[in-house]
Amino acid sequence: MPSHYQSLTQDTLFSDAFRVSPPQPLPGRDIVPRRPAAFIRKASSSANPAPEAPQPDADATAPAPELPGRELAIGQFGLVPAWVKSASDAKLRSVKLVNARSETLTTSTPFRDAWLASQRCIVPMMAFFEDDLRTGKAVPTRIARVDGKPLGVAGLWERWTGAEGEEIISFTLLTVNANSHALMRRYQHDGNEKRMPVILNEGSYDAWLNTTPEKARDFMRAYPAQSLLANPVEGKK
Repeated sequence: MPSHYQSLTQDTLFSDAFRVSPPQPLPGRDIVPRRPAAFIRKASSSANPAPEAPQPDADATAPAPELPGRELAIGQFGLVPAWVKSASDAKLRSVKLVNARSETLTTSTPFRDAWLASQRCIVPMMAFFEDDLRTGKAVPTRIARVDGKPLGVAGLWERWTGAEGEEIISFTLLTVNANSHALMRRYQHDGNEKRMPVILNEGSYDAWLNTTPEKARDFMRAYPAQSLLANPVEGKK
C-alpha cells in the first residue's frame, strides 16, 4: 500500500489533466505521511463559476478552462478523523491512516464518517512507490502510467477542528486487493495481502466526486496492469 508518491511538478498538468488551477506554490515532489499535498474535491455551489466559452481566435495553447464542479485543496497526507480529541493525537493517528481499505469503508471507524458524507476526492500524482522484495532486499520501485500521464487516485478527505479553533485538512488514498494483479502482486511482503491504490479513469472523475456512497463502490477496482509501468529507482532508500 503506497505511503510515498510523487506529486505533479508542472502547473500545466493540473489544468490539462484535472481542469483545476494549480496550487501556489506547488507541493514538493515527494509526498510522504503528514506532508502537505494537493487534492481535488467537489466544489461548493458558489465556487468555481462556469468558464467562459473560448473565442474563435483563442490561443490554442492556453490551459483548459476549470470545470465548475471541481476545486483544488491542500491537505496533509494521512487522514485525521473529525472525532480526534487533540492535535497530538491527530499527529500520531494520521501516519497510520494514509491508506483506507475500500472493502471496509462503512465499518472502519477512522474512515466511515468521511465516506458516508461523500467527502470523496481525487489525488493527482505522477507515480507511487512500492518495495520489490523478491530478491530478499527492498528495491524501491516507481509505478506510473505507461503513457506518462498523471494518475488520478481515489481518496477521502476530512476537516478536523480542535478545541481552540485549530484546523487540519487531510486526505487518504483508497486501496483494493491486488493479489491477482499481474503487476502489483510482485510488491509488498510475501504472505500479506497485496494492495494497490484505486486509479480512476479520466472520464470518471466527475462521476466519482458526485455519485452516492452506494454507487461509489462501483469505482473500487484494480487498474489494468498493461497500462502501468514499474521501474526500480536507483539510489533511493
